[in-house]
Amino acid sequence: MAKLEIIDLHVNVAGKEILKGINLTINEHEIHALLGPNGNGKSTLLSTIMGQSKYEITKGQILLDGEDVTSMSVDTRAKKGLFLAMQYPPEIPGVINSDFLKAAINAKSEKPVSLYKFIVELEKATKEVNLPLDMIHRYLNDGFSGGEKKRNEIIQMKILKPSTVMLDEIDSGLDVDALKMVASSIEEVINRNGSALVVSHYAKFYQMIKPTHVHVIVDGKIILSGNEDIVLKIDKEGFDWVKAEYGIDTKKVDLRPSSIGLCGVKESLKNDK
Repeated sequence: MAKLEIIDLHVNVAGKEILKGINLTINEHEIHALLGPNGNGKSTLLSTIMGQSKYEITKGQILLDGEDVTSMSVDTRAKKGLFLAMQYPPEIPGVINSDFLKAAINAKSEKPVSLYKFIVELEKATKEVNLPLDMIHRYLNDGFSGGEKKRNEIIQMKILKPSTVMLDEIDSGLDVDALKMVASSIEEVINRNGSALVVSHYAKFYQMIKPTHVHVIVDGKIILSGNEDIVLKIDKEGFDWVKAEYGIDTKKVDLRPSSIGLCGVKESLKNDK
């Protein structure tokens, strides 16, 4: 199974409440898209689900396959099948990329992976994401470009085979061919009975992954849920209609076309020309 349940989740960051009662259920074989203005809680939600320590849960629960993981550490959640591809993957000098991957596999396995099997899977994954094999033997993300860091996140996802994946703006810094690779990688997760929660600023990427559910988060609350029609409406109209229909101020939102009303997609749009 790959069922993730978020129940009345309230989260503070540095003493300020960011999430104000999130309720969300993601079942296996489902891809959920999360949209909303910058600074309204999308990344906070994903990081909280993964267990990052600076996010203080003041109320609510996080259940994975019916088990309460709310108080579990990041590594424990990862062993149980959660995976987060970060918006800004950190550079870690001194830690070899391939050593990190092998240690991560062994941490969630009953017995160490054989060297032959590991090398075969690693070579296959690097080829599929079009990352030069020699970069796997460099320090983790050290000196990598933004796009290379994102490709490396997908390699981790392929190697670790999590059941529930969360992708936070994985599309930024990637060209169209790379976006297709990411979409294919999400499909792999779904095909092995997994699920996905995806944050993106790029309408075309959502068209590629074909979300089964779409949610809009504003001011720390999910104000609207539905199907892919929501993506199309936001891509066409921005978020002006949110204020009109729900009385919620979205003045922070950049209403440029094809950005789903958000900022930060110049590179993606340029690469798609």
